[in-house]
Amino acid sequence: MNSLLKIAAVASTLGLIAGAASAQTKWDLAAAYPATNYHSVNLQKFADAVKAATGGKLEITVHAGGNLFKAPEIKRAVQGGQAPMGEILMVNFENEDPLMGADGVPFLATSFKDARKLADAQMPMIVKKLDAQGMAVLYTCPWPPQGIYTKKDINSVKDMEGLKWRAYSPATTRLAELVKAQPVTIQAAELSQALATGKVDSFISSGATGVDSKVWEQLDHFYDTQAWLPKNMVIVNKASWAKLDKGQQDAVTAAAKKQEADCWAEAEKLAAGFIETLAKNGMKVQKPSAQLASDLAAIGKSMTDDWVKKAGAEGQALVDAYRK
Repeated sequence: MNSLLKIAAVASTLGLIAGAASAQTKWDLAAAYPATNYHSVNLQKFADAVKAATGGKLEITVHAGGNLFKAPEIKRAVQGGQAPMGEILMVNFENEDPLMGADGVPFLATSFKDARKLADAQMPMIVKKLDAQGMAVLYTCPWPPQGIYTKKDINSVKDMEGLKWRAYSPATTRLAELVKAQPVTIQAAELSQALATGKVDSFISSGATGVDSKVWEQLDHFYDTQAWLPKNMVIVNKASWAKLDKGQQDAVTAAAKKQEADCWAEAEKLAAGFIETLAKNGMKVQKPSAQLASDLAAIGKSMTDDWVKKAGAEGQALVDAYRK
């Protein structure tokens, strides 16, 4: 009889363990940037916060560096349920919807304060559009202002003619065309190799990208143009979301809200440090000349007008709300 009771007790314990295991949900989060990049670091903080808040019932694994899906593939992967969650650079998807590229329009919003104001006008529209596509937005996080990296002095747009220009979005491709450079589409994960092999010799991006890629090994000039502040956006598949219980959903929502606030504050805090790191590693960091600034401002106005035409009434409404 004692043996039978022991067997029953063991079986009961095993059943409880199996039940606990089955109650745990594991999600993969696809991300495009290196694990050391502050965006990826913040994703891990978010995942840790969710795990703690749910008592381990929801565990999120961050796959950085494009290891799960490459940057252009992540949105489709989340939409199709191949990954429950993902982080995307919004401007990468301007060709799908012009509104996704609002924060990549040159010289429309050039400070963190203006970028936040632009996001407040843009994101309600984006949330509605992604909802119709079966996705929800958890939070956004900006990049520092964009500057130009080159191997040579550029004092005007004319000096940019013929550069082999790394493009990562429709706006950066169009900018290359307007300055008569040669656009080459290169995602962040491939940038170091593209520079080392001479596939590209210039680009516009944040100080964070320059530090991630150790661009000082190939390039030696950085022009702090503060052209725009693009955003990353963390998205979730709505069908996967619906499978979570309310407690888990509330935990994710709360963690996302905190992470967004922390990430925006951290991006602004880190921005100056990235530029200092470029300078410490021998790069010539400078403001654009008066002529280059004037040339780029004219291009920015033209690109803003073109973007509004492409985006139509929604684009005009967005810009009007931002400038109000």
